[in-house]
Amino acid sequence: MNLTNRLTKWAGMAALASATLLMAAPGGFAASGTVPQQDRTASSAKYSSYLYKEVHHRLAMLPWYGVFDNLEYTINGNDVTLSGQVVRPSTKSDALASVKHIEGVGKVVDHITVLPPSGFDNQIRRAEYRAIFSEAQLSGYSMGVNPSIHIIVNNGHVTLVGYVDSETDVHLATLRASSVPNVFSVTNNLQVGQRG
Repeated sequence: MNLTNRLTKWAGMAALASATLLMAAPGGFAASGTVPQQDRTASSAKYSSYLYKEVHHRLAMLPWYGVFDNLEYTINGNDVTLSGQVVRPSTKSDALASVKHIEGVGKVVDHITVLPPSGFDNQIRRAEYRAIFSEAQLSGYSMGVNPSIHIIVNNGHVTLVGYVDSETDVHLATLRASSVPNVFSVTNNLQVGQRG
């Protein structure tokens, strides 16, 4: 086979390879630009999973987010609704800004409450922290940047949120929180499991 015939054959093979690549666009979608329903669903589920993890990560890494704050979120498509209670206004603004900068996020809805400044509530926060985490069985839940148990105090009312390992720990946390003087009520919203 002479050089001209070989070049012609290679050009034909290259054209065939290019045509094959055009038929299999990225992600296995058809070249026509229409995306099969199962592929759209899979892509949407993959983005939703990414978004849940990314929002969780961004909120957990906020510099002033601590044991006396509670941030929660729901996701609808690419819109994120933030809720919960925080002690500092800067925690709220940092949370909103951080989530707004996630790639692909549409609207960020703000339902975060900034708790009113109160010396009375601050005393209860410190007393609750000591009462709960001085208990040997619960002390490990205070560890890390983002503790497993969060203590929310609003006008003398205490709410516990977060995750523990067992129902026993849920009940023990309630007993310890209820032992603090001058507390009007204790609501225990702790869940058994691990934050995802």
